[in-house]
Amino acid sequence: MINVGFYYKVKKGHEKEFEETFLSVLKTLKESLPGFRDAKLYKNVADPQEYLIYSEWDNLETFREFIKSRAFKETTSYGKSIIDGRPTHRVLQQVNES
Repeated sequence: MINVGFYYKVKKGHEKEFEETFLSVLKTLKESLPGFRDAKLYKNVADPQEYLIYSEWDNLETFREFIKSRAFKETTSYGKSIIDGRPTHRVLQQVNES
């Protein structure tokens, strides 16, 4: 399993829209993308325009296929209108205990 953290700074006034879009995309991913497990949305209490989407995937290949997909490109294209700056992400892979 891998976890991916997506970090976003949302333009002022678009926070609710970002949160609603997250819920819609989450529902779609759960229904249509094998290998996607779940995601949670976190808001920075010190800066309510800053968000983290923490997602869980079966493996790195599943995540890579998703970021190559048309759906991902459409979502990121739309996001440019409400995101301030360039989002970043980090991929974390679970280490097996011996």
